[in-house]
Amino acid sequence: MDRDLDGRTYDLLWLVDRHEPVGSIRLVELMRRHGYSITGRTIRLTLADLDEAGLTEKVPGQGRRLTAAGRTELERGNVSSRLDHVRSRIATLRSRVTYDPLEDTGVLLVSSALVDTADLDPALEAIRSLHTSPLGPVPAAIEPVGDGADRHRVLVPSSLTLDGVLLSHGIDTDLRTAGVVAYTPPTARPDRSDDAEAGGAADVDVASTDADGSEDGDDGEGDGTDEEGRFGGRIDRYVDVISGEDASVDVLSLLIEAGRTDTTPILEEGDSGVLAVDYREFPLTRYSEARDLVVATRDALGGVIDVRRPREGGPFPLGPPGWEFGAATYGGSGELAIAVLAERGLSSEWDTLYDTIDRDRLRPADRLETDGPFGDDR
Repeated sequence: MDRDLDGRTYDLLWLVDRHEPVGSIRLVELMRRHGYSITGRTIRLTLADLDEAGLTEKVPGQGRRLTAAGRTELERGNVSSRLDHVRSRIATLRSRVTYDPLEDTGVLLVSSALVDTADLDPALEAIRSLHTSPLGPVPAAIEPVGDGADRHRVLVPSSLTLDGVLLSHGIDTDLRTAGVVAYTPPTARPDRSDDAEAGGAADVDVASTDADGSEDGDDGEGDGTDEEGRFGGRIDRYVDVISGEDASVDVLSLLIEAGRTDTTPILEEGDSGVLAVDYREFPLTRYSEARDLVVATRDALGGVIDVRRPREGGPFPLGPPGWEFGAATYGGSGELAIAVLAERGLSSEWDTLYDTIDRDRLRPADRLETDGPFGDDR
């Protein structure tokens, strides 16, 4: 086959790499989750071409896996094509959100983490610890995967729900970047953010912005310090930043996979830690309304938020926004839950942009049980 692969084929290779060995039926489901309208026949024909090109190979009775040549081809990649697809998927999912944080109803976007059934109890305990921390509340659901139910899927609201909430109120957002931040809970001792470093290496563009508050307004709105409890704690500064311009998958997933987060001090000691967050800008003319929606979303769905006008001190990952824009940094509960599970070795397969579901399917994490189709006590 032609080795100048299109974006869809690169996405298929990426999914084979993430889930190998994997069969064609499962790949149809995964490709559809990533926004493709595709048939089983098309998947089988594409896999046959990839086999012939030496990029994939059959594992008897289990499906396909990448060859060494396939992994090299995936690393080489068609970045621009895949980046366009990621942006398109984010835009599509965001447009489906109807969630109203004031009523706590509607459709929202969830992240997903797969957990072996044998690890389900410690995984649920980890999610509950997040729920009872200042980063809570954490609404979640669990559901068995497959007939044998040897794995379960944990569903928690994604940070991109916030962008959908604002869009549904006519407030467009520009999702600019993602990164890791030094975070301090409301009850922690004075800032130790200089000691908070991420737990591994990643190929990122680096920026560090201190939140010195020197330009904050007198009313305190938006500085995230007068209402730390309501904001979920304090984002002290950005440690590392991925610009997102060259990322062909969700950059929050890259940061978690690279081991850049550190939630253990937060959940076990009530101390400072390192979280993965994303950053967006929105029209300053809608600042008051946007701020109310941002805070209400955090109150209902958990995480940590920092919302500011451009005249206020950071943290800003790329420098202060233009004078016509407000800024919001958000660590959503979905990505936080994935980070907690990944750090504890309880999940190695996740999707930060899994799907849109109705809010009614989620329950407070402290009410999650392993019984029932969604693991709740309805």
